Amino acid sequence: MALALIPVMWIVFNALLLYNVAVKSGRFDQFRQWMLDHLPDDRRLVLLVVAFSFGCLLEGISGFGTPVAITSALLIALGFPALEALTFTLIFNTAPVAFGALGVPITVLGAVTGLHPGTLGAMVGRQLPFFALLLPFYVVGIYGGARSISKLWPALLVSGGSFALAQFVTSNYLGYQLTDVLASLSSLIVTIAFLKVWKPEPDPRFAISRNGAAAMTRMEGQGRIGWGGWLPWLVVSVVVIVWVHASIAAIGDVKIKWPGLHNAVYMTLYHKSYAAIWDFQPLGTGTAILLSAIITAVWTRLSVADFFVCVVDTWRQTRIAIATVMLIVGLAYLLNYSGMSYTLGLGVASTGALFPLVSATLGWVAVFLSGSDTSGNALFGNLQVVAARQLGFDPVLIAATNSSGGVMGKMISPQNIATGVSTTDLKGQEGVVFARTFWHSVFLTLLLGVLVFLQQHVLSWMIPTLPQ
Repeated sequence: MALALIPVMWIVFNALLLYNVAVKSGRFDQFRQWMLDHLPDDRRLVLLVVAFSFGCLLEGISGFGTPVAITSALLIALGFPALEALTFTLIFNTAPVAFGALGVPITVLGAVTGLHPGTLGAMVGRQLPFFALLLPFYVVGIYGGARSISKLWPALLVSGGSFALAQFVTSNYLGYQLTDVLASLSSLIVTIAFLKVWKPEPDPRFAISRNGAAAMTRMEGQGRIGWGGWLPWLVVSVVVIVWVHASIAAIGDVKIKWPGLHNAVYMTLYHKSYAAIWDFQPLGTGTAILLSAIITAVWTRLSVADFFVCVVDTWRQTRIAIATVMLIVGLAYLLNYSGMSYTLGLGVASTGALFPLVSATLGWVAVFLSGSDTSGNALFGNLQVVAARQLGFDPVLIAATNSSGGVMGKMISPQNIATGVSTTDLKGQEGVVFARTFWHSVFLTLLLGVLVFLQQHVLSWMIPTLPQ
């Protein structure tokens, strides 16, 4: 449960605090109005820019469910029903998850498997770009039908293609840590620029509901909103990137061996004791996001009283999610340390020649149980490598598949859904959200399984080699 508080919910709380500061200072309304002014009057394209490109940027910076909460709130403000906004945001939140929070899942995967994280990142970058290219077509097809795909395919290709290309190039040639940030920025900039020169045929069924703040802005005769609405997101992008590269999180880092649990369980599968170490980082990424919220508040001249109102509002939004995530993480640790998760994983690994096909499912289960791709990699990453070596499969491919498969389970993770509903009126309806995303999660996982099977047996040239 301590792990759920710090770092996971500490990141979530401060990211939502930044969101509330943006709302209180008026920057969120400016951001909303900027979208209305600069994007076509078409909810399908707004969904593409906000839930996909912008949501992926937030995933690259913070992760842990906050992109779902913030982007779904923005979509609701732009006229989407809450359930639609949250469902499509969760589905779009698959493409960037393996490289989320500046590549932390890949770093953890490398640590638990003993494989070079750069090679693992390169392999993931040869799997997920296919889904990044597919997702805009898939989601818009669900939302607007096949006719929408035929009408909007140039924009869908530009958005998904630019993200996929940047994701591949960054993860393979520049460094996996900045993959999401650079890929999402590329997609965001290229897609918005493309929509300036390419206009779809108007469709009244998907026109944006221009009411509330937007209507007031128009009635008051104000001009087009400038770039001020982007301020909170630009500030947090710069602060978090500098924070990570300056290794500020390492200052005051304390690794606490949990009493009564650390090395108290012996894993016969790995022939070693099961460590239970809580990595307490008072200056972790969550603190960087808190600093971003403070900078935004000062920059926008928000009063101290209003800032603390935002803190209280954030607590009210997240208190149920915090309790839920603490219980979920506690359950995940119970499953792990009791041996149930490893027994499940070992059973899946016994499928022999079909293991590459079901390896993605193992990663999917890990993230569903643990709540994050990072935890899923820590849970089953080494198990996948052990099974791969026993069966004669490539360990880099199978380890990377654990992370890629995990991203498909993120949309049905109770932790992710609980965080996502915190900014909507869907609190208490997490089961409804789960039901809306479950079969999409299963379908995409099966597609990944087919890709992995082909990469192992037919397309083995796609697998990068480990450095000597």
